[in-house]
Amino acid sequence: MSSPASVLSAVGPRRRSLLIASAVLPAVVTTGCTGGSGASGAGERRRESAEERARARAARESKELVERYDAVIAAHPKLAGRLGPLRADVVRQEAAFRGGAGKDASPSASSSQSASSASSSASSSASPSAEAVVAPSGGASSSAAPSGVPGDEKEALAQLAAAERELADRRTEALVDAPGELARLLASVAAAGAARAYLLTKG
Repeated sequence: MSSPASVLSAVGPRRRSLLIASAVLPAVVTTGCTGGSGASGAGERRRESAEERARARAARESKELVERYDAVIAAHPKLAGRLGPLRADVVRQEAAFRGGAGKDASPSASSSQSASSASSSASSSASPSAEAVVAPSGGASSSAAPSGVPGDEKEALAQLAAAERELADRRTEALVDAPGELARLLASVAAAGAARAYLLTKG
């Protein structure tokens, strides 16, 4: 039986090149397909990882906003009835970013909370039960100075509204590069944040 070398030497240069190419090409094609599949999988993992980081960052920002509400309520317990529904809305949005049960973070949910907030702001004195939920046992005023809350109620509300607007603007910018589902959630909570900012400065 002839060896591969003798077969190649028996044919002309053109035939040899064709035989070699026909042997190498399937391996190249197979390698290329495998590499493409791997690159596609890696790209998908990177996208998922980026989305997870974006969700974690958004959840963390919502948590920080909740803490701002807590600080204002601690400094001004009389605002507890007015701020309570708005704070609860932010808590639900944090849960939505974390993938929890509170995925009703939408403008409709926000508007229902906003309506109750607006009605309670008509009488700015909070009920004792509302104050007991979030207000500490200290007096209301500049005792919360370490948290940076102004002693004046209107200034404290304006500061909270500015934080809401700033976060809503950041989320509006972030949704441009976010994948579909996350982009819709960011758009929803950004709109809700703008609505809360308006209610905080109204009246």
